[in-house]
Amino acid sequence: MRKIFHFDSPTGLYVADAAVLCCFDHRISLVVRKFLKRQGIERADMIVVAGGAKTLASPRNDFEQDFILEQVRMSIRLHGTKRILVTSHSDCATYGGLAHFKGDRDAEAEHHRGELLRARDLLTENFLNVVVEPYFVKFDGVWQVNQGERLQQTQRDEESDTAGGRKLA
Repeated sequence: MRKIFHFDSPTGLYVADAAVLCCFDHRISLVVRKFLKRQGIERADMIVVAGGAKTLASPRNDFEQDFILEQVRMSIRLHGTKRILVTSHSDCATYGGLAHFKGDRDAEAEHHRGELLRARDLLTENFLNVVVEPYFVKFDGVWQVNQGERLQQTQRDEESDTAGGRKLA
């Protein structure tokens, strides 16, 4: 082997601030990184797979769901994870994209809300001592999913994205 790149990285054990399940779609990678930073998550065990939450909520096969559950289990066991963020995003190809919802962003968001709540429930059932937080990533921000609340783009949502006239990033 020949060293071609040098960097210094901490070698000690660490406790993960969170395990984060998200889609590998590059379009959302920057917003996810910024969102994690805003959440104070510096040491994330990233579980990055096509579809993110879909792999738990409506997997194509048992392997997909079992694989994600095992990754979360390893994060908890190896890095003491107590917090899990589970995400899905707008226009995700594993759901057929926005076209699958005939361009209706509210219908898409509502479908993802249900998926994210199913994923949260599955994780909560399997891992009793962790907090599971579901989030829907759109191309203009991140929405926290709450039981009984619809995910709609409203004027109130747009106003909460700004503070003192500046866009929160």
